[in-house]
Amino acid sequence: MEQFDLIVIGGGSGGVRAARIAANHGARVALAEEYRMGGTCVIRGCVPKKLMVYASRFAQEFEEAAGFGWTLDAPRFDWATLKTRRDAEVARLEGIYRSNLGNAGVQILQGRATLVDRNTVQLSNGMHYQAKHILIATGAQPARGPDIPGHELAIDSNGFFDLEALPRRVVVQGAGYIALELACVLQLLGAEVTVVVRGEQILRGFDDEMRRHLAAEMAHSGLQFRFGREVQSIARADGALQVQLDNGDTVAVDCVLRALGRRPNTQGLGLEDVGITLDAHGAIPVDDFSQTAVPGIYAVGDVTNRVNLTPMAIREGHAFADTVFGGTPRRVDHTLIPTAVFTTPEAGVVGLTEEQALKSHQRLDVYRASFRPLKATLSGHTGKMLLKLLVDRDTDRVLGFHAVGPDTGEMAQLVGVALQLQATKAALDATLAVHPTAAEELVTMRTPAVRHNL
Repeated sequence: MEQFDLIVIGGGSGGVRAARIAANHGARVALAEEYRMGGTCVIRGCVPKKLMVYASRFAQEFEEAAGFGWTLDAPRFDWATLKTRRDAEVARLEGIYRSNLGNAGVQILQGRATLVDRNTVQLSNGMHYQAKHILIATGAQPARGPDIPGHELAIDSNGFFDLEALPRRVVVQGAGYIALELACVLQLLGAEVTVVVRGEQILRGFDDEMRRHLAAEMAHSGLQFRFGREVQSIARADGALQVQLDNGDTVAVDCVLRALGRRPNTQGLGLEDVGITLDAHGAIPVDDFSQTAVPGIYAVGDVTNRVNLTPMAIREGHAFADTVFGGTPRRVDHTLIPTAVFTTPEAGVVGLTEEQALKSHQRLDVYRASFRPLKATLSGHTGKMLLKLLVDRDTDRVLGFHAVGPDTGEMAQLVGVALQLQATKAALDATLAVHPTAAEELVTMRTPAVRHNL
């Protein structure tokens, strides 16, 4: 039986980073993966999705070009061309992941791995391997949702990337970032899209004002929202999919995309057999160093359901390798998380929401700017940006940033650096504006729009 210092189960971002760093520290490492290297982010998530977002936004760019003097023939979009080029890029990136692992000295075990005991895994080909340490980095998968009648006629976010043609009419069920991003892509590429939302607003957990602003902008662009509704059944009839809602309404479409969140990919790994009990969400509980309840078995990334973002999985994997093999114990901070929602318009956020901030900072100042970007003055686009800062009046520290509009994801990354350095509003005020930019509003807002005194 072949022996290793570390066996990683899962070839996504977290597992690959952990394997490479552990190997760089001198460990003998194997990585088992049943599908393709790169995980959800590279294969069927962040990267191909962002490429689809770029493709969809050309439709708006073509419309706006006329206001700047451009005369264009009627644009024509070809889904097959985009899919071919997107899939080729994904294949290229997957090859890079494999070669980087090989260059680091990591042995790739192709197949599904299950735990036999705390030091042994079995591959789907029957081979057994042993290691002193095992890291589970199997990520997450689309949540199935209720088994409503006709659920098998719908697709999930994985199925979106398998579509061979652009559907003409689509129902998207869900209100999280995946549902909304894919809804915007489909709508801008030419589909009629209805978004069915169980609650009364999108993006639960985000800043309420930002949620309202983004929902209004997306509705203005042509998305149809059905708030407070659920899909009761899906049936094939009259050459279409008939989607029945809980109020009795029926929507005829060509495609139903159910994006109802994600769940940890923990099924069939043999976790219970080695003494790992999953939490209520099906995730693997771990401590601050990603150690499970079983000595020698660790877990990082979405399978732990802590912060389900690719950069966090990478950071957790790196910290694990430094801790166990590098002699440098490292905890990962899960509190200050810059992130972006790549809808159109996109949203960028970092720090506390207004609702969260008020729980611990009762003297809170809210700075807000809402405006049409300079480009819109000639393009005629009627959408408005929103930039919002939350400041603790007693310490002057900036606690949160929430924005909707072009490139706000890029802004969130840089504002995240400022918040990591505990920037104050005075520091922003002292920063010279870059003019003309939308981001200059961050350093020119002088008067609070709201002053809380709870």
